[in-house]
Amino acid sequence: MSNAILANQRQLFGHPLGLYVCFFTEMWERFAFYGLKALLFLYLTKHHAFSDNNGYLLLGTYAGLAYALPVVGGLLADQYLGMRKAVTFGGILMAVGMLGMAYTGQAATPEGGADAVAIQIMYASLALVAVGVGFLKPNISTIVGRLYEDNDPRRDSAFTVFYMGINLGALAASLIVGGVGEIYGWGYGFALAGIGLLTGFVVFIKNKAHLMGQAESAHPELLEQKVWGLRRETLIYVLALVGVVVVQQVLQTKFDFDAIAHILGMAPGTQITATEVVAIVLTIALLVWWFKFIFIECSALERANMIVLMVLIAISAVFWGLYEQTYGTWLAYSDRVMNIESLFGFKLSASQLTSVGALFIFALAIPFAWLWPFLDRKGWNPSASAKFAIGLLFAGLAHFVLQYAALNPESNGLAGFWWFILAYLVLEIGEMALSPIGLSAVTTLSVPRVVSLMMGVWFLASAFGEMIAGRFGTLASMEKGTAVPDALAIYADVFSTLGWVGVGAAAFMFAMTPILNRQIRIAREKTPSV
Repeated sequence: MSNAILANQRQLFGHPLGLYVCFFTEMWERFAFYGLKALLFLYLTKHHAFSDNNGYLLLGTYAGLAYALPVVGGLLADQYLGMRKAVTFGGILMAVGMLGMAYTGQAATPEGGADAVAIQIMYASLALVAVGVGFLKPNISTIVGRLYEDNDPRRDSAFTVFYMGINLGALAASLIVGGVGEIYGWGYGFALAGIGLLTGFVVFIKNKAHLMGQAESAHPELLEQKVWGLRRETLIYVLALVGVVVVQQVLQTKFDFDAIAHILGMAPGTQITATEVVAIVLTIALLVWWFKFIFIECSALERANMIVLMVLIAISAVFWGLYEQTYGTWLAYSDRVMNIESLFGFKLSASQLTSVGALFIFALAIPFAWLWPFLDRKGWNPSASAKFAIGLLFAGLAHFVLQYAALNPESNGLAGFWWFILAYLVLEIGEMALSPIGLSAVTTLSVPRVVSLMMGVWFLASAFGEMIAGRFGTLASMEKGTAVPDALAIYADVFSTLGWVGVGAAAFMFAMTPILNRQIRIAREKTPSV
């Protein structure tokens, strides 16, 4: 589509209407995804009697796969399906998976053990959600970038607005799905998440005209070609369902590979999950493709942009490894060793407290959407790499806040509630400096013909972050009935470690920023037409 047509789109508050279609679609998709996530660790450990260690690992491996599979979903959308069909198919898979989670079976008991059938249905449902995210997540984000011309200064602000939709969904999910699940029953919470997903699906289907044709397949004729006796489009859907069965097994498979554990710095005998093996293999394959692509098929400026983008993508995994503690160690910490007081007149459960992050994002989105264009007009706008450094710094500082709270409990021996709220505020400032900027950077720095694939690579880094988060979480694993003072000491040590990880990664990115900026500047000077 021509730039003229893009410029003449119908506008609302200075942005095309298609942005708001994506906003509401992603809001309901995140309502479902984060609603499930807010309950998952508590559901595993309280209903099915998973150990802390196994609960953290499944949380990390499931979410890791959900963020790794967008690489495949992005590639299929680029080459064949187009973004609209990918989002539609992904939404259907997610809805079925969310509703499948509503079957919880019998709670585990010391006498009767766990409900094996319910656990297998849970694994299948998680697999449906993960594969569905793979199709939906990278492509809804890519559509946002397609609604703007390449040099449109509104792009960063558009992704900040889009990000507000993500976190509005996450806010509602934690409050509503988390509350319903803990108070009325886990199955009711999961079912409610599925209903929310279906709502988003209807929004997307009914308003596709506002996407201005930007989400359609670039080569629709390829979808009609016969492969193995089936239309290519049908074959893609069939193979995706086969992939669901494979993912169901991957989620519950671990390997005792001492060699891999040694390479990753883990203790001998540490089990490596199948998800981690898949992510490592996928990353190696992607790196081989990436080096071939940038050195053979890219111009000097495209190569410089892609190198900067890959550095940003790689370091983002560290940020997500820290951020996703909010659904692991932070959740367990608030449930077990923290005073929970009223917030705005309401006393929230531990799962509902995961909404605090989204609440702060919602409050910060508009100021940050205003901030970047304001700084740009003044000539003070930090580069994307500098913003990433700021994000990592604040992620580290948030964990130091929690370390202080764990080391200085209140008079009843529990950690203070308002330190927890402050930690969330600090963390979310970091997220606003990094995540929407990362989404924008993918659509800006990627070579156009591989933008959906690179969006998938961005989410692959998030997958590694989820798996890192699961491994970090195991550092805080403890036996049921651990005394509060002992638990607080464990949490203080873990939060200190995570704080220094964030600060160290921030220092690295601050040092890399002038190097990366210079690389792009030199490439621009060698490309006079740009």
